[in-house]
Amino acid sequence: MLDELGKLIGAEHVLEAPANSPYNSDASRRSGLEGRADAVALPGSAEQVTDVVRWCYEHDVPIVPRGGGTGLVGGAVPTSGGVVVSLQRLTRVRELEPGLWRMHVEAGVRTRDVQRLARENGLFFAPDPGASEQSLIGGNVATNAGGPHALKYGVTGAWVAGVEAVLAPGELVEIGGWARKDVAGYDVKSLLVGSEGTLGVITAVRLRLLPARETALALVVFLADRAAGCAALLDVLAGGIEPAALDFLDGVTLSFVAGGYPGEVPGRAGFALLVEVDGSAEEAERARDAVVDVVGTRAVAIDQPADRGALWRWRDSFNGVVTGVHGAKVSEDVSFPVERLRDGLERFDEIAALHGLRSCSWGHGGDGNVHATVLVDPAREDELAAAEAVGAELFELVGRLEGSVAAEHGVGVLKGGLLAHQWDARAVELHEQIKRAFDPKGLLNPGKKLARMRG
Repeated sequence: MLDELGKLIGAEHVLEAPANSPYNSDASRRSGLEGRADAVALPGSAEQVTDVVRWCYEHDVPIVPRGGGTGLVGGAVPTSGGVVVSLQRLTRVRELEPGLWRMHVEAGVRTRDVQRLARENGLFFAPDPGASEQSLIGGNVATNAGGPHALKYGVTGAWVAGVEAVLAPGELVEIGGWARKDVAGYDVKSLLVGSEGTLGVITAVRLRLLPARETALALVVFLADRAAGCAALLDVLAGGIEPAALDFLDGVTLSFVAGGYPGEVPGRAGFALLVEVDGSAEEAERARDAVVDVVGTRAVAIDQPADRGALWRWRDSFNGVVTGVHGAKVSEDVSFPVERLRDGLERFDEIAALHGLRSCSWGHGGDGNVHATVLVDPAREDELAAAEAVGAELFELVGRLEGSVAAEHGVGVLKGGLLAHQWDARAVELHEQIKRAFDPKGLLNPGKKLARMRG
């Protein structure tokens, strides 16, 4: 295998994958998930990706596409062996047209570089998933990654005008393009977006951009408790205000991270909303004032940080701070209809307490996206088992409240089979039929994004 792949893309770009290879895991490794690749291929062009996929398909070898390895659900883990196809060398910017608000980049361009290129040319690329320094744009498209600003600007897929991908049994195709209106066929592009490498290997993406925002302003609204916080969140939406971001953190999370806040956290605060508004200076100021007017009667205090960057750096620290409280944590990325957010948060805490675990939650409240978390001692098997039981009950709760078991991190391995919690049987069948149509041998990222478990 190594020799034959080396003839296709150069021997120096084909690696073995011993047990300690970083290509055997992704950021879900802390969940104990690790595979074992038979080989790692690092093609340098879309054509070389095509050659590798064609060889693998001819020889019945599993194909595991990989971006920056920042996924949290095992989507890039070679659980069935095979060849990990890393896109990290596909770094070419094929087209950048500031006057037409667009960019065509290969899958290996870092997310942060996409954002930087847009900004340097007076434009704006809003999707801002975590780990943007390490994540690659192809991986973000393949998982349809979200982030705080998805409330106003949508997840990554909303910015994708077209994709270039290698499909089975090894054909390079382009789907979509720069036409702003195109309803000529089925939306195959959107099937590939978020498919997590199970339908094809994305090699390049056409991205729509927007003119840069003139300014963005931030507010932190401190509230007494969860009831007041969730009510204030709904008040903002009902008030006709369109925040760029509307994040939340519950009282337990706030107690953990208060020491790092770039300001003063009121002693009576038991919930907080992080609000960002943007637009022209006049639009942003008007929206900020509207938020203050709407939530003012409920708030314990409202802070208007001068350094918006410091606020978001604080927000990015939550994961690490909460992990350190008890040695480890288990977080599930789910979403509830926004009007059921309070109910979902309360019932999640009840589930965790029944299993003897301390819980906390934070997330993107404006679209109901919750990072539901329990604290565990990684050395205690009983707590790890309890955390797994909490997760299973949470997914059942999500189904009852008509939410989603995967809001922005994808399905991968760790959430395999959970789609049946929120889709009816016929929809699940269609999901599986689409997979077979694209990948009749089942070699593209096998075992990932399963609608239901087999066996």
